[in-house]
This record gives sequence, structure tokens and C-alpha cells, in this order.
Amino acid sequence: MGIYLTTIAIIFTVMLAGIVVDRLYRLFAMKHPKLGPFRKQGCGSCSCHGGSCDAPPR
Repeated sequence: MGIYLTTIAIIFTVMLAGIVVDRLYRLFAMKHPKLGPFRKQGCGSCSCHGGSCDAPPR
């Protein structure tokens, strides 16, 4: 029974830790919009500056 409760506690702790990390990352992404996958399209998400991203590089 002790192993069962320990396993449940470990799984619960890992799940809560994942939620905390996700929220911290979202706060970081809001403060630094040019970094990470939560950036808006056209805000430095590709290497083209001022042109179309579909245009071939010069």
C-alpha cells in the first residue's frame, strides 16, 4: 500500500511541476515576445526583414 501511495504522490508532483513550468514559460514569453513559439507571425519569426517570407533570399 505504501508503494501505491508513493507512486500516486510522485505522479501528482510531476504533473504539478509541469503545470508550474508551463505557466512560468508563458510569463517569460509574454515579457519577451521575440523568443519562443508563442511569438506573433511577422515579428522576427523568420530571417526576412521587411519582405515576404516566401520570397527567395537575395
